[in-house]
Amino acid sequence: MDKKDIAHIRRQLKVDNDLLTITTIFHVYVMKDSTDIYHHESRPFEMLDRDQQELFMSNFKKVLRGQLDQKLFELTFKQHVEHSSQLILHKGLLSNHDEDWKEQMLLMTEKMLKDHPNERDIVITFIRGEYFQPMKERNETGEESERDAVYAHPFILCSINQTEEPTKEMQFDYVEKEFKYKVEVDPVIDLDRPLFGFFFPAIANGISDVNRILYAAPKANEPDEWFIENVLHGEKITTAKEDKVIFEEVVREVIGDELRPATLAHVYGEIHRTLEEHGEETPPTLDYKDVERVLRESGEQVDADKVKVAYQRFTPDETYELKANNIVPKYNSKSIKINTKVANITISPQDLQYVKQVNKEGKRYIMIEVDEDAEMAGFKMLPEELNE
Repeated sequence: MDKKDIAHIRRQLKVDNDLLTITTIFHVYVMKDSTDIYHHESRPFEMLDRDQQELFMSNFKKVLRGQLDQKLFELTFKQHVEHSSQLILHKGLLSNHDEDWKEQMLLMTEKMLKDHPNERDIVITFIRGEYFQPMKERNETGEESERDAVYAHPFILCSINQTEEPTKEMQFDYVEKEFKYKVEVDPVIDLDRPLFGFFFPAIANGISDVNRILYAAPKANEPDEWFIENVLHGEKITTAKEDKVIFEEVVREVIGDELRPATLAHVYGEIHRTLEEHGEETPPTLDYKDVERVLRESGEQVDADKVKVAYQRFTPDETYELKANNIVPKYNSKSIKINTKVANITISPQDLQYVKQVNKEGKRYIMIEVDEDAEMAGFKMLPEELNE
């Protein structure tokens, strides 16, 4: 899945949308420090009142919020797995009876709870539905609407939410003229901050792919490896942060840990150019040959064999390819930090070429080329000659 596919799904998650139908919502309540189901219930989504529907729609949107390879991960299911989650979810997706649907979702819940108690009460919510993706208009005269032909995408979305402790309050009773101590006994389900979840099946170029699933991690760059391996049975993944670290380690191994800012600017610029050439297509990837090419085009004389050895040392396997968009910081924003004891400077990758570290009379200076007067505390900074 790419960000365009995910954005399209999120846009559909709203009440009174004729391109979305949610048939069933199924809740499972689990007590803390327990691996047993305390309570579960299934209801037609349309039987909820509008306020409830909007509350859950907001929660489902938040499950699918975040950047790919940071918060959201497309997983490939492992094959030949006993009691495969892929098979369970597929059966749930295709089931025609509510009891069959509940049975499959309870099997998924048991996977989540097996030998894995939670520190707080949690609520696991599954919804089953279908959203429709309009085809492009085929009639230039406008006589035929794009909604006359649509792709249908059946789906299951899961959200795991924790509960908040009941509140304790002091209140004043105007009628009785006395202070009262009030204790709420019912826990509150925190729908504003879902812990994690998943969306099945994944969508690629408008086509459902039951061999893949979209997983939403608890925190950016911190996927739950236990959940991925034991609950979803997904193949091992690498985060965007890990991709960036791998690239930096390969470069450090090949050319050392000292680098001119202009060189780094050229490296990021070359990769960014590749990204722009691909546009909305699947983001390009880099193998060791691409890393060698990028370094050479950035002015570094590197040994091809050394690049290959370094690449294979830090990547999971020989066939691994780094995602280009995971390597380059946000290109047009101040996403790079230059840290010194005196000051911390933030600068965009494209502006690194204007930064230098220079030596003068045994002292080191950070020099930044600017084409306008710099300001400090509302005053223009007075220029000084470097040789003074």
